[in-house]
Amino acid sequence: MNIVGRISEAYKLKQCAESPRPEFVVVYGRRRVGKTYLIKEYFNGRFSFYATGVLRGKTRDQLRAFNAALKQYGCGEKSDPKDWFEAFGRLRSILSSDKALRDPGSGKRIVFLDEVPWMDTARSDFRVALDYFWNSFASSVQDLMLIVCGSATSWIINNILSDKGGFYNRVTRQIYLAPFSLAECEELLKANGITVNRQQIVELYMVFGGIPYYLNLLDKRMSLFQNIDAMLFEPHGELYNEYDHLFESLFRNHNNHIRVIEALSRRNYGMLRTELVECSGVSNGEGLTKTLSELEQCGFIRKYRNYSKREQSFYYQIIDPFILFSLKTKRDKAIDRWSTFITTPAYYAWQGNAFEIVCLNHVPQIKGALGISGISSAEYSWRSSHSDPQVQVDMIIDRKDDVINVCEMKFSNEEFVINVDYKKELNHKLDAFRIETGTKKALFLTMVTLNGLKTNEYSSMIQNVIDGDRLFM
Repeated sequence: MNIVGRISEAYKLKQCAESPRPEFVVVYGRRRVGKTYLIKEYFNGRFSFYATGVLRGKTRDQLRAFNAALKQYGCGEKSDPKDWFEAFGRLRSILSSDKALRDPGSGKRIVFLDEVPWMDTARSDFRVALDYFWNSFASSVQDLMLIVCGSATSWIINNILSDKGGFYNRVTRQIYLAPFSLAECEELLKANGITVNRQQIVELYMVFGGIPYYLNLLDKRMSLFQNIDAMLFEPHGELYNEYDHLFESLFRNHNNHIRVIEALSRRNYGMLRTELVECSGVSNGEGLTKTLSELEQCGFIRKYRNYSKREQSFYYQIIDPFILFSLKTKRDKAIDRWSTFITTPAYYAWQGNAFEIVCLNHVPQIKGALGISGISSAEYSWRSSHSDPQVQVDMIIDRKDDVINVCEMKFSNEEFVINVDYKKELNHKLDAFRIETGTKKALFLTMVTLNGLKTNEYSSMIQNVIDGDRLFM
């Protein structure tokens, strides 16, 4: 196997392959995160049956593609199945044959259905037929392992994992693939012969996130800036149209998703639902609720509560680095190269916001650096409602040991320097936070900055300093 990272996920696949009972495994996660690669690489492509959905294909296209796969694995039927019940009936015949291929290591019959959300076209009987296939046949075959996979995370969650019908309690194992951490990105880049230092890896993460597919496109002969230009700004670059393709491949009616994402990109710390309605033009109803839920399930946005507001008022914020970078650069038609972007005020605004997102995606590493991994905590952001000037805190770590870490994230190419004005700003934040929240807990100022903190007459006010290396833990 040639698998980088994914240690726990590979172990789960191993457990299921060696299990003495039938297994229904669901693998899901953001598009391009490496789901298909993991499964194919782990089993070395030795499946009893493998088929994948067809992007934007109609029911007849899906059945035609499925039937082509059936023929590859020994089905003698020439005509396409008339519906999914017939298609899964043919699959059952293949799996029941003595000639059915088996995984050499476990002896199990492995069935891998990839991109199943694409198979489930409008008004088709795919879900009902899949349900019937599992409950009437596969669930009784002790040496069978069914793996279903999909990038449309919301479809997987709503139609299989949270289903109250035929799939209820049928899934034996679910495997969620998150984007790579910085440490995993470093491991992948080394495996690919990419020579970069840790600051450059953080900068790569700020653009591409921890998405293995994007990182695998990097050309080791070119610099970071050259790679970004070649992939994102060249009309024939591999990722030139990736932003649009992301939404088209995940959501059937994706216009609302794009409108919501583009509205959220205008405010770094996010928006309340009422603000989002006004800014995006999407009606405040069930459609918006579904759109926000789907974007959150796919890992593009997060929903968080302002620490001092006890009522159910949530903010929605973009946390996908690639989407944020695409919006900040694609919206401005004058930006056609990286060198053009870094000369604009928008670059510095993006840089600070993007580093905050890196930190928000590495909360376990931050807690580890603070030595509080074993302490229960909740993480929030906070915005003042009354202070003048108004202030906000990037991240609050509210701990069960009566301490709150008030975290500031600052991107800097050198050691970060606290001057007299920033010292006053920090003291103002602490005072406003204590007054508005009424907390009695100890407040620890915590600085997360790429190259550490420069020691001077003001730096002693910081209780904890976390540099970029600690984010790689």
